[in-house]
Amino acid sequence: MIRTVFRIYKSAFSGLPLAVWMLSLVVFVNRSGTMVLFFLSLYFTRELHLPVTMAGKLISIYGIGSLFGSFLGGQLSDKYGAVRIQLLSLLTTALGFFVLSTLQGIFYIAVVLFFLAIFSESFRPANATAIAEICPPLQRPRAFALNRLAINLGVSIGPAAGGLLASRDYHYLFWIDGLTCLAAAILLMFYFRRIPPFLTGSAGVRTEMKKGKILEDRIFLRILLLVFACGLIFIQLYNTWPIYLREIYGIEEKFIGLLLTLNALIVVIFEMPLVHKIQKYDHLKMVALGSFLLGFGFALLPLSTLTVFAAFTVVVWSVGEMLVFPLLTSFIADRANDAARGKYLGFYNLAFSLAMFVGPAVGAGLYDQVSPTLLWVCCGITGLITFIGFRWIRHIPVKE
Repeated sequence: MIRTVFRIYKSAFSGLPLAVWMLSLVVFVNRSGTMVLFFLSLYFTRELHLPVTMAGKLISIYGIGSLFGSFLGGQLSDKYGAVRIQLLSLLTTALGFFVLSTLQGIFYIAVVLFFLAIFSESFRPANATAIAEICPPLQRPRAFALNRLAINLGVSIGPAAGGLLASRDYHYLFWIDGLTCLAAAILLMFYFRRIPPFLTGSAGVRTEMKKGKILEDRIFLRILLLVFACGLIFIQLYNTWPIYLREIYGIEEKFIGLLLTLNALIVVIFEMPLVHKIQKYDHLKMVALGSFLLGFGFALLPLSTLTVFAAFTVVVWSVGEMLVFPLLTSFIADRANDAARGKYLGFYNLAFSLAMFVGPAVGAGLYDQVSPTLLWVCCGITGLITFIGFRWIRHIPVKE
């Protein structure tokens, strides 16, 4: 049995280009210090003593900035090169965290959050564009799964450490997050400085190819709506979910961090072999199932207040997450030609960032003004809608 498991993992990880591993290493270093965003709502409510609604509005401002960052990250990657945009993103994000840790006034916090989001969120489409440029289509699902493995392996460290640090002083979170951004930037610059093809964009070699015009790709536009809906669910993880666990379940910050670590470990251990096994199936069919589980996992929360049950819900939506994101990212990268891939992935991240803008305010409003239970029921209904939507898109004829 051990040999069988070893063969499964070896097959899942073998054959990917070295550059993909290096990009994933950069992501790991960066994400190993990711802790501010996970605890930002608690920082606002418990350290700065702001109302839940105001905390939601401030996080929504981060969402507004992420709209610009996601769009610009894809656009600029096509023009100037994905590696350069990643480097700029990491350096400016580090500076933003250092500045944010010193602020008290709501206006100044809002301004810094806005620009921090622009630079921070430009990293994701740039990183995804670099991976798609390196890998042929058949390797992309595993390449994106490896990238997410690096993200979640880093996240298994960041939030757990963040929970412990938050119990002492929330300001430590900002400095650790900023320093790991700098470390990732140094690693990126060291490896890619001698690889010119990844430093320049594709603007000079644009050609007219099918699926090159985003507004004419109706299937892609429908997918963006469903990505937005999935994002509305997932963004509660950064907003109302930790508050609900603290207030209703009575779980302390350090244990909330461990629940986030549980999610990360599930992804790290199971996503690569899972994607390797299911990549031969219809991608959108798997994404549909994953989007349902994503919503269903959050909808289960009001059924108990036991910590072990909270852990069970994490397992449910973690499985959904593993089915949705690597396969959906690969599907979108495959739809675009080389000259427009950054734009496609930028719009994909833009849809998710739009959910980051709308989701915290809507979620906090339902949580604070109506009922936390209604919020989680809405997550379940949204998951069902996305399940139907992705299944429906599979049957739309592809028009050349």
